[in-house]
Amino acid sequence: MPAGIFNSTYYGKDYRAGAALLRARRPYLFKNAATGLGLCMFTIGVYAYTIRAVGQDEFSDVKVPDAPAAAPQQSKQ
Repeated sequence: MPAGIFNSTYYGKDYRAGAALLRARRPYLFKNAATGLGLCMFTIGVYAYTIRAVGQDEFSDVKVPDAPAAAPQQSKQ
Protein backbone atom coordinates (compact mmCIF):
# COMPACT_ATOMS: atom_id res chain seq x y z
CA MET A 1 0.00 0.00 0.00
CA PRO A 2 1.71 3.21 -1.10
CA ALA A 3 1.78 6.07 1.37
CA GLY A 4 1.27 9.70 0.54
CA ILE A 5 -1.18 12.53 0.49
CA PHE A 6 -2.90 11.35 -2.70
CA ASN A 7 -4.00 8.13 -1.00
CA SER A 8 -5.66 10.05 1.82
CA THR A 9 -9.42 10.43 1.91
CA TYR A 10 -9.00 13.81 3.63
CA TYR A 11 -7.26 15.65 0.78
CA GLY A 12 -8.04 15.90 -2.91
CA LYS A 13 -5.62 15.91 -5.83
CA ASP A 14 -5.35 19.69 -5.60
CA TYR A 15 -4.17 19.55 -1.92
CA ARG A 16 -7.44 21.05 -0.70
CA ALA A 17 -9.21 19.74 2.36
CA GLY A 18 -11.97 17.34 1.47
CA ALA A 19 -15.45 17.13 2.94
CA ALA A 20 -14.41 14.38 5.38
CA LEU A 21 -11.60 16.51 6.80
CA LEU A 22 -13.88 19.51 7.19
CA ARG A 23 -16.44 17.34 9.01
CA ALA A 24 -13.74 15.92 11.28
CA ARG A 25 -12.42 19.38 12.19
CA ARG A 26 -15.82 21.02 12.74
CA PRO A 27 -16.27 20.04 16.45
CA TYR A 28 -12.88 21.53 17.35
CA LEU A 29 -13.14 24.77 15.38
CA PHE A 30 -14.55 26.94 18.17
CA LYS A 31 -12.31 25.48 20.88
CA ASN A 32 -9.18 25.93 18.77
CA ALA A 33 -10.15 29.49 17.82
CA ALA A 34 -10.85 30.39 21.46
CA THR A 35 -7.55 28.85 22.59
CA GLY A 36 -5.62 30.69 19.88
CA LEU A 37 -7.29 33.98 20.75
CA GLY A 38 -6.52 33.41 24.44
CA LEU A 39 -2.85 32.72 23.70
CA CYS A 40 -2.59 35.82 21.52
CA MET A 41 -4.21 38.00 24.18
CA PHE A 42 -1.92 36.58 26.87
CA THR A 43 1.16 37.24 24.72
CA ILE A 44 0.08 40.80 23.96
CA GLY A 45 -0.67 41.38 27.65
CA VAL A 46 2.76 40.16 28.78
CA TYR A 47 4.42 42.30 26.10
CA ALA A 48 2.44 45.40 27.08
CA TYR A 49 3.13 44.86 30.79
CA THR A 50 6.85 44.44 30.12
CA ILE A 51 7.06 47.58 27.99
CA ARG A 52 5.17 49.57 30.61
CA ALA A 53 7.30 48.26 33.49
CA VAL A 54 10.56 49.02 31.69
CA GLY A 55 9.31 52.41 30.54
CA GLN A 56 8.79 53.53 34.16
CA ASP A 57 12.45 53.12 35.05
CA GLU A 58 14.26 56.45 35.06
CA PHE A 59 17.80 55.09 35.49
CA SER A 60 18.52 57.93 37.95
CA ASP A 61 20.66 55.61 40.07
CA VAL A 62 23.06 54.85 37.20
CA LYS A 63 26.26 56.88 37.27
CA VAL A 64 27.40 57.92 33.81
CA PRO A 65 31.11 58.87 33.53
CA ASP A 66 31.99 62.22 31.97
CA ALA A 67 34.63 60.75 29.68
CA PRO A 68 35.13 57.22 28.48
CA ALA A 69 37.66 55.18 30.42
CA ALA A 70 41.02 54.73 28.75
CA ALA A 71 41.95 51.21 27.76
CA PRO A 72 44.85 49.81 29.77
CA GLN A 73 48.16 49.83 27.88
CA GLN A 74 49.70 46.42 27.34
CA SER A 75 53.46 46.31 27.59
CA LYS A 76 55.49 44.49 24.95
CA GLN A 77 58.04 42.05 26.24
